[in-house]
Amino acid sequence: MTDLELSDSEAPLLEETYRELRLPLLRLAFLLTGSRETAEDVVQSAFLSAQPRWHRIDDPPAYLRRSVVNLAKDGQRREYRRRRLLPPEPESVTANPELDETWALVRQLPPKQRAVVVLHYYEDLPLVDIARLLHRPASTVRSDLRRALDRLRKALR
Repeated sequence: MTDLELSDSEAPLLEETYRELRLPLLRLAFLLTGSRETAEDVVQSAFLSAQPRWHRIDDPPAYLRRSVVNLAKDGQRREYRRRRLLPPEPESVTANPELDETWALVRQLPPKQRAVVVLHYYEDLPLVDIARLLHRPASTVRSDLRRALDRLRKALR
């Protein structure tokens, strides 16, 4: 059996995990990226990268959540580099205005602050878990959250 093949007992576990975690991971990816299409790609990539090593993963939900956060962050880096190299696109006159003012403001936060806000308020994770997930000190995560909330308060006034 190669690394890419799952044994008969592992395949159902992966499928069951996919059915159970797909929607929460899609929500997380969407909140981090702001795009449904990108969220789908991120979640699919997370499961694809987990599949060859599925039998060695101790905590699949944590592994997949971390993978989604990393893939979203990588995508944001690529997008940032792409935007820096291309001339700015004019805003479309026909685009629908953002319905949720708060969400529009959250999307404008720097990526690290946005990740902390999304993981804390939308995924309902404690700051200690967020720090572990992002591989950052808990004090830094608390500072990021405080700074993000300060920015949001100022913008909402």
